[in-house]
Amino acid sequence: MTKSTLKPSHIHLLSALIFLLFALPFHGIAQNSVPNQELDTLLQLKQNWSNPTSLGHWTPSSDHCTWSEITCTNGSVTGLEITNRTIAGTIPAFICDLSNLKHLELQLNSFSGYFPVVLYGCSNLEYLDLSNNSFFGAIPDDINRLSPRLLYLDLGNNHFSGYIPSAIGSLTSLTTLHLYGNLLNGSLPQDIGDLSNLEELDLSLNGFLPQTIPSSFTLLKKLKNFYMTGTNLIGEIPQSIGSMPALVFLDLSDNGLNGSIPDGLFLLENLKNLFLFKNGLSGSIPRRIECLGMQVLDLSSNNLTGTIPDDFGKLTNLTGLALYYNQLSGVIPPSIGRLPKLMDFNLFSNNLSGELPPDFGRYSELRKFQVFENHFVGKLPEYLCANKALQGVVAFQNNLSGELPVSLGDCNSLIAVGLHENSLSGEIPDGLWTSVVLSLLTLNDNNFTGQLPTKISPQLSLLDLENNQFQGPIPAEISSWENLRVFKASNNLLTGVIPQELTGLQSLATLSLDGNELSGYLPSNIISWKSLTLLNLSGNQLSGEIPESLGLLPQLVDLDLSRNKFSGKIPTEIGRLKFTSLNFSSNQLYGEIPSELENAAFDRSFLNNTGLCANSPSLGISQCDTQTKKSKKVSSHFVAAVSSVAALAFLVAILYAFFLFRSYKKRKHISDSTWKLTSFQRLSFTERNILSSLTDNNLIGSGGSGKVYRVPIRQSGEFVAVKKIWDTTKLDQKLEKEFLAEVDTLGSIRHSNIVKLLCCISSEESKLLVYEYMENCSLDRWLHGKKRRYSFSGSVHHVVLDWPKRLQIAIGAAQGLFYMHHACSPPIIHRDVKSSNILLDSEFNAKIADFGLARTLIKNSEPNTMSALAGSIGYIAPEYAQTRRVNEKIDVFSFGVILLELVTGKEAHNGDETSSLVEWTWRHIQEGKNLADTMDEDIKEAQYMDEITCVLKMGIICTGSVPSNRPNMRDVLQILLRCSQRSPAGETKNIKEYDIAPLLQNRKPERSLEHNDSLFASIV
Repeated sequence: MTKSTLKPSHIHLLSALIFLLFALPFHGIAQNSVPNQELDTLLQLKQNWSNPTSLGHWTPSSDHCTWSEITCTNGSVTGLEITNRTIAGTIPAFICDLSNLKHLELQLNSFSGYFPVVLYGCSNLEYLDLSNNSFFGAIPDDINRLSPRLLYLDLGNNHFSGYIPSAIGSLTSLTTLHLYGNLLNGSLPQDIGDLSNLEELDLSLNGFLPQTIPSSFTLLKKLKNFYMTGTNLIGEIPQSIGSMPALVFLDLSDNGLNGSIPDGLFLLENLKNLFLFKNGLSGSIPRRIECLGMQVLDLSSNNLTGTIPDDFGKLTNLTGLALYYNQLSGVIPPSIGRLPKLMDFNLFSNNLSGELPPDFGRYSELRKFQVFENHFVGKLPEYLCANKALQGVVAFQNNLSGELPVSLGDCNSLIAVGLHENSLSGEIPDGLWTSVVLSLLTLNDNNFTGQLPTKISPQLSLLDLENNQFQGPIPAEISSWENLRVFKASNNLLTGVIPQELTGLQSLATLSLDGNELSGYLPSNIISWKSLTLLNLSGNQLSGEIPESLGLLPQLVDLDLSRNKFSGKIPTEIGRLKFTSLNFSSNQLYGEIPSELENAAFDRSFLNNTGLCANSPSLGISQCDTQTKKSKKVSSHFVAAVSSVAALAFLVAILYAFFLFRSYKKRKHISDSTWKLTSFQRLSFTERNILSSLTDNNLIGSGGSGKVYRVPIRQSGEFVAVKKIWDTTKLDQKLEKEFLAEVDTLGSIRHSNIVKLLCCISSEESKLLVYEYMENCSLDRWLHGKKRRYSFSGSVHHVVLDWPKRLQIAIGAAQGLFYMHHACSPPIIHRDVKSSNILLDSEFNAKIADFGLARTLIKNSEPNTMSALAGSIGYIAPEYAQTRRVNEKIDVFSFGVILLELVTGKEAHNGDETSSLVEWTWRHIQEGKNLADTMDEDIKEAQYMDEITCVLKMGIICTGSVPSNRPNMRDVLQILLRCSQRSPAGETKNIKEYDIAPLLQNRKPERSLEHNDSLFASIV
C-alpha cells in the first residue's frame, strides 16, 4: 500500500470545512444574542411602567415576537404598539436599545413628563404616536434631532404648551404632523411650510395667538388633509390657497376668519370636504366653482349673502352641502336636486325663497333634507324618499302648500319629520303614521284634514298636530301608542269623549287637547299618568266632577281645565300639587277652593265660577260666608255676662299684643305694608309667615351677600330656606327694576338640579329670596366638615360620602350647569360654582344654588366683561381673574375644581401648604406620580378605581389653563355619564371603554355633517 499525498487544493478544501465546523455554533450564538437582548429590554420596559397588568403575557419564557404588541422583521423588533392600556410612567432611554425600532405607538395611555428627548437615540424611527397622554411642557427647540427618517409624528391631546419650535421644519421626511388638542399658545411658525412631503397637518384646538393663515402653508403642495379648527385664525382666507392642488379635506371652522370666500378655493380639483362654519366670512359665494371632486361642503354659520351659484350643480361628487345660518337669498338652483351622490342637504335659517327643486331624492339616496326657517313656497319635492334612504325631512317655518309627497307614505327609514308652520293641506299618507323608526312628527300649524290614525310608529315619542283641521273621535286604539311622551292636538275639530284607553299611555308627559269639541266625563283611571307634567283640556265641552285622582299625579305642574262645563267642588287633593300654571276659570264649580291654592299667583285661575269662594280677597272671587259659621245666640244673661267679660279680656289682650308688635316693628324697621311678594311657584305661606320667623334661632348661615334662615311652614310641616339681602340705603328705582328683572328670570328656571326659587319678598330696604330647603345642606360640609362630623337638623352624622354618592352628585351638578349653559337663552353664567353652592336633598341629589344675582345673567346686548371680580378663592379661572371676561368656560373651570374635591377630599384653596388644589393636582400629574395617590382614602376601593380615575381626569381637563381646551358642559356631562355606566353583570366598565382623551379629540377625517346643531341632529 502506497502512502497517498495531499494536493494543495485538497488542503484548502479541508481547511474550509474545519473552519465551518467550528464557526457554525458560534455563529448561532451571535444570531440569538440580538433577540435575547431585545427580550430583556422589553421586560425591563414592563417593569419600568406603572399599571402594566395588560402586559401580563410578557414573560421571559415566551417568544416576544408572538406578542400582539410587537412586530418583528427577520427576528428583530421593528414595531412596538401599546395603545389604550392605561399604562403610566415615563419613556426610558433604554427603549432605543431596540436598535431596529421603526414604529412606536403609545397613544391612549397615561404617560406623563416632558417630551421624551431620549427618543433622539432611536435612529431608525419612522412612526411616532404619543397622542392622548399627559405629556406636558414645551416641545423642545431641538426636536429636529429625532430620526431623519421620521414620517409620522402625533403629539395630539396632551398638555404641551408654549410655541411650536421652528426646528420642526427640518423634519423634511414628515408626511403626517398632528399637534391638535394641546395648550400651544404662540405663533404659527412659517417653517412648517418647509415640510414639502407633508400630506396631513392637524393643529386644531390650540390657543395660538391670533394671526392669519401663514403664507408658507400654501407651499405644501402634497398636503391632502388640513385641520385648523379653533386655532384663533383671523383675517381673510388667502387666494393662494388655490395653489394647494392635493387638498382633499380642509377644515378652518370655529375661527375668526372674515372677508369673502376666495375664488381660488374652488379651483381645488381634489377637494372633497370643506368646513368653514363658525367664522365671520361674508359676501357672496363665488360664481365659479370647479372643484369637481368635492364631497362635503360646509360654509354654515357665517354671514354669506347673495344667491347660490348655478355651478353647484357641477359638483357631481358632492355628498353633503351645508350653507345654514347665513343670509343667502334667491332660489335653489334646480341642478342641485339632480346631484347623483347628494345625501345631506342643509340650507336652513337663510332668506331663500321660490319653489324647492322637484328632483331632490330622485337621483340620489337622500338622507337628510333640512330647509327650515326660509321663505319657500309650493310643494315639497315628490321624490324625497324615492330611494328609501330618507331619515329626516325638516321644513318648518316656510310657506309651503299642497299635499304631502306620496313617497313619504312608503318611507320606513324616516326618523324625524318637522313640517310645522306652513300651509300644507290634505290627509296624511297612512304609511307616514306607521313608519317603523319614526320618532318625531310635528305637523302643527297647517291645514291638514282627516282623522287620527288607529296605529302609529312604535318608536314615536312626540306627535304635534295642533292648529289643523283633524276631525272625528280619538280612537280607542290609542292605547297602542305606548311610547308617546308628547301628544298635542289642540285647536282641531275632534269630537266625542276622551277614551279610557288614553290613560294607558303611562309614558305621557304632555297632553294638549284644548280647543276641540270633546264632551263627556274625564276618564276614571287618570292615576296611571304618573309621568304627566302638563294637561290642557280647556275650551271643550267636558262635564262632570273633577276626579280626585287628578291630585295624585306626582309630576303635574301645569293644569288647564278652563272653559268647560265641569261642576262640583275642586278636590282638596289638587291643593297638594305644586303648580306653576293653573286655570279652572269659566266652569260651573262651587264651594271653597283648597287653601293651598289661595295664592296671588293664581289670581285669574278661578274666575267665572259663580259658586266658588275663597278666604282671601286677592283671587278676585267671592269671599266665603263666615256668618253661617257663627254659633246660635244664647239667651241666658249669665252666659252673656261671662261672654262680655271674656270678650273684654280678649280685646285688652289684643290691644296689648298690638302695641308690643308695633314696638317690635319699629325696632326692626319692618312693616308688612312695605313688603311685596313676587311668586314663582305654588306657595303654602304668606310673607307674614316668613317675616315672623327671621330670628336668630332659625339662622343657619351667613356670607358676604346676606344671612340664610331655615323657616318652618306650619301649614305643611315643611321648611324653606330664606336668604336675606340687607342694605341700609334705599335702592333707587333703576336698581329696583334691574333686581326684579333678574329675580324674575331666575324664577323662570325649572330644572331638577337647580334649587327652586319659590318667591321674592322685597321692601325698600331689604330683599328676601325664598328657596326650597335642602335637607343635607351643602357639599362642602360633607367633604370638608370639621372632624368630619356634622349636626344636620338635630342629628349627628359622620360625614363620609361613599363614591357612588359622590359620582351621583357630580352628574347632578353637571346636569344643572348643562341646562344653564345650553338650554337657557341667553345662557346663564353662574360665576360662583363651588362646593358650598352645591346643595343636597334627602336623597343626595345635587342642586346648584346661590346665583348671586349681581350680573350673573349675561344677555346678548350686554358686555361680556365684569367691572369687579366675582367668585371664590380656589375656584376662579385664571383668565377670568386677569381679564374679567365672562363665558361658560369659567364655570367649567370651577366645576373641574369640584370634581377634584370629590376625588381628593381636599379643599379648593388648600392643595398643600403652598398651593391650591388645582396646582397641587397638576403638579402631582406632571411629576409622573401615581393617580391613586391623589384619591381620598375614604373612597379608594378597587371596585370603583376606574370610575374615580375617569372623574379625576375630567377634573384635570376642566381646570386647564387655556379656556379653548376645556370641554363644554355638554361634553363634561356625556363623559361623566359614561364614567358611571355599568356592565350587565354590575361591574364597572374598564376605563379604556370610556377614556376621556378620545372623546375630546376632534380630528377624525371622516367628519360628517351630523354634528350640526339642527332639529334633526338633536333628535337622532
